[in-house]
Amino acid sequence: MALRSRHISVSETSRPMLPRHAKLKFDETRQRWVILAPERVLAPDDIAVEILQLCDSQRSVAQMIDELAGKYAAPRDAIGADVIAMLQDLADKGFLVEAREKDA
Repeated sequence: MALRSRHISVSETSRPMLPRHAKLKFDETRQRWVILAPERVLAPDDIAVEILQLCDSQRSVAQMIDELAGKYAAPRDAIGADVIAMLQDLADKGFLVEAREKDA
């Protein structure tokens, strides 16, 4: 199946995950987290890394938002809008796909 068919429109019901070809890892040389993909490296900021670490194909975006709102005692609406916008940006760049049932 082509990756194109798995590009997502992020919503609270989405279960995003990194595609098979991309890995989130700590780069010792740069001393920061990076997403490694063929011929591409993305260095997300600390907040994005925390959100990406929740993208495990199990959690829905709603569950991620609830977890972050509780952790930071912040308004769910504000966190939700930021999380969805960030995830959509990564999805549009091909760094996130929707988990399918067999991925869960």
